[in-house]
Amino acid sequence: MGTGGADKGTANRLPGKVTTTSILARKGGEKITSVTAYDYSTAKLVDAAGVDVILVGDSLGMVMLGYPDTTRVTLAEMLHHVKAVSRARPRALLVADLPFLSFGVSVRDTLRNAGRFIREAGAEAVKLEGGIRVREEIRALVDCQIPVMGHVGLTPQSVHSFGGFKVQGRTQDAADQILRDAVAVQEGGAFSLVLEGIPAELAERITHEVDIPTIGIGAGPHCDGQVLVIHDMFHLFDDFTPRFVKVYADLGESMREALRRYCEDVRAGRFPGEEHCF
Repeated sequence: MGTGGADKGTANRLPGKVTTTSILARKGGEKITSVTAYDYSTAKLVDAAGVDVILVGDSLGMVMLGYPDTTRVTLAEMLHHVKAVSRARPRALLVADLPFLSFGVSVRDTLRNAGRFIREAGAEAVKLEGGIRVREEIRALVDCQIPVMGHVGLTPQSVHSFGGFKVQGRTQDAADQILRDAVAVQEGGAFSLVLEGIPAELAERITHEVDIPTIGIGAGPHCDGQVLVIHDMFHLFDDFTPRFVKVYADLGESMREALRRYCEDVRAGRFPGEEHCF
């Protein structure tokens, strides 16, 4: 699958709406940027910055809802947040995570649940974790005109099977299996593929061997794009910070300091002032 003759580099950036087709055309060209967002206001900020893909990830279960991992997130909770983000009418492509057990049980259930994200919540594509085991479900979704972003490597919904959030693909056998999973996702018809928590060399190998764009998170610099959880990159979630995260601004500390000043002003009678009164 080629790039359809599109120029490589900044000419690939479309002035209008980002679509699954334009993301696919970025394979091997200008890097794809993706950031999570879980509400209307944040989605507007992310979109105004020129991010290509907004992912409403099931990571919201940890950073927004306080769950210990992503397996607790329900379909109803995901739909609620996707609806909020879609109201921002982003230029970015809007992708919604399918939560734990909303897929992988039966093709019929997967179609029904994914369809709700498109029809009810306003998503433009769905993401699901897994490789060979979900290839037929990916194919069924694509056949029903629901675009799919795949996800292999460290798949957080499998945290209990992995025994924790551990880098995957360190041995040759494990690396070969992740490559087979990546190929299966492509064969299913996915338009892109998230590679999470794998060695950079393996991510580079997969990126070269598949014809769809790879989007890395903890997978090194050789992917076709990158994705980060917005609460991590701004240090708004400080229960832990993964090694692969670059903190672009410590907004968590800035907010704490601002709130401390607010409390001091109220207690000292400095707020509200005359300029804040009717």
